[in-house]
Amino acid sequence: MRVTQNSNFETIRDSIQRSKGRMENLQQQSATLKKLNTPSDDPIGAAKVLEVRTDKVINDQFQMNTKLAETFLQNTDHAVGELADIMVRAKEIALGQASGASSNESTRLGVAEEVTQLFQQAVAAANRRIGDNYLLGGYKSSRPPVDPDGRYTGDDGQRMVEIAKDIFISTNIPGLDVFNTNPKGSSDGNQVYGRRPASLLSEAGAPSGQGFQENVNVFDEIQNLRIALLTGDLEGVRGTLDRFDQAHGKLIAVRAKIGSRLQGLQSAGQATERHNLTNAQLTSALEDADMAQVVSDLAKEETVFRSALASSQKLIQPTLLDFLK
Repeated sequence: MRVTQNSNFETIRDSIQRSKGRMENLQQQSATLKKLNTPSDDPIGAAKVLEVRTDKVINDQFQMNTKLAETFLQNTDHAVGELADIMVRAKEIALGQASGASSNESTRLGVAEEVTQLFQQAVAAANRRIGDNYLLGGYKSSRPPVDPDGRYTGDDGQRMVEIAKDIFISTNIPGLDVFNTNPKGSSDGNQVYGRRPASLLSEAGAPSGQGFQENVNVFDEIQNLRIALLTGDLEGVRGTLDRFDQAHGKLIAVRAKIGSRLQGLQSAGQATERHNLTNAQLTSALEDADMAQVVSDLAKEETVFRSALASSQKLIQPTLLDFLK
């Protein structure tokens, strides 16, 4: 008889404890608005949530890299655009002075001064920076890539960032590829990236070596125009016209390359945002509680808990008369 009575006590106690535990869990869900508060609530779901959150941290870094790359490339595009405008103005000056009909020493000296200013503006545009990072210096981003004489002191380094899993993009265009129409045809032995030296010409004036393509350098051509104006060399002035066109064309091509990269960054950023949205929806499905269901279940569980307590009182606290019946 005692064994049966003890068994009943244990059964009722366990029932009350389980009901109390369920009620506390529902109360916690009501307070936190989440059904997954501890890993034990749903071990598989908790592991999935942890995986999704880790994925979000990685995606957030990708988004930061994307925005950084966009900032650098947009500012690079502005700098290259300034250089392109300078080439247009330099050609306008050369056209105005090329015929010599409306040109005299006084006017040539005046426009030569403007060309000097254009050269200084070109150097300033080439040395644009964001914070302490110069845009066009390649890896050598801590110092101005172009000196006051127009010589390039940077390198051809590409600064890469990861914008999605295993997808990298360069955040810069090295100045060597911006200021020269044919960087491979330029010479770096004396830090000069300019017009073709006379030693590379054959006696007939043609390029020595088959397939040689003349390199046109932005800064050299501006200087060539200035010198031609100061010395009254009209042939030299006319000689800059085609080279200004080549330099301008190269700058436009660079801007097109930058635009293509920016489009790629935009697409990558949108893909990352969609991925984050999908992860957020998955996390919500795993974690968030259905409050209508929680309130309903809590009311039911409170009723069950009170009923269990009422039943236990009759069994646990019998009177003497109950035993005499």
